[in-house]
Amino acid sequence: MIGESLVDIIDSPDSEGAARASCRRVHPGGSPLNVAVGIARLGQAATLVTHYADDPHGHVIAGHLRGNGVEAIVGGASPTSSAVARLDTTGAAEYSFSITWDITGASIPALAAVESSLHVHTGSIATVLGPGNQMVRRLVAAGRTHATVSFDPNCRPAISAEADAVRGDIEGLVAASDIVKASDEDLRWLYPGRTPDESLAAWLELGPALVALTRGADGPVILTRHGRVEMPGEVTTVADTVGAGDSFMAGLISGLAQLDALGAGGRERLHSLSPAELAALASYANRAAAITCSRPGANPPTSAELGSLAGTPAAAAG
Repeated sequence: MIGESLVDIIDSPDSEGAARASCRRVHPGGSPLNVAVGIARLGQAATLVTHYADDPHGHVIAGHLRGNGVEAIVGGASPTSSAVARLDTTGAAEYSFSITWDITGASIPALAAVESSLHVHTGSIATVLGPGNQMVRRLVAAGRTHATVSFDPNCRPAISAEADAVRGDIEGLVAASDIVKASDEDLRWLYPGRTPDESLAAWLELGPALVALTRGADGPVILTRHGRVEMPGEVTTVADTVGAGDSFMAGLISGLAQLDALGAGGRERLHSLSPAELAALASYANRAAAITCSRPGANPPTSAELGSLAGTPAAAAG
């Protein structure tokens, strides 16, 4: 995994309203970090190439990664990045960001990590924010010879350049990837003139073997050159949706690992997944996202909670 780590700082009024002092909660976050933790909880080895500092917020991140069995390769010298969400009494949020992304100091161990990996994942802020985004592209190119690559743009319009400015870079990573996942919100922001389904099909033509679309409660779509599956979102009591897309991505990668469809040796398998296998994969990742939505924060399921791909209803039906 390659990408940003940050702390989400949530300021919200206490139960008696905004007139009293706000309650502050600090949580480790960042889309690639969440995917790495999700993968590790599902029983896969996970290494995260990232940046955080030797400061209080960095200690929160380091402890979170260590507690979930994720190895960290850390570069850069700036303070730990943060995102502050200020909630009003209705729960509406206003965000402010302090984000830097530079992993130059970790280039040698990062290259060694991707060259020894079965699969490389990246996405979100790390792929569009300089100067670190250039290193991300070099690492992806180095990993492709022996590893499969996945990408989730997880667009952040509040801190990214305009869509016109980043669209080409995002499409370049789509073309360099085997597996791509995006949300309907991502695709509407990137391509306001076409439907998410049209954008999904256009991305498939750029080269990936599999593209996935998440649509919140409407559920996921997975598209390959040999088939398409879609299903509604799982019914669950939603605590919040923080990290749901990252849990879907982790479930997707874990499911493909169970299908022996990762790594350079798994590319042929990845290109020939059957409709039944695609349905099982969508169901498995869908369930991972639903479990995350059922509890506060980016708290992905463990393998004991999620079970195996073979145990999904879709797999049993196939």
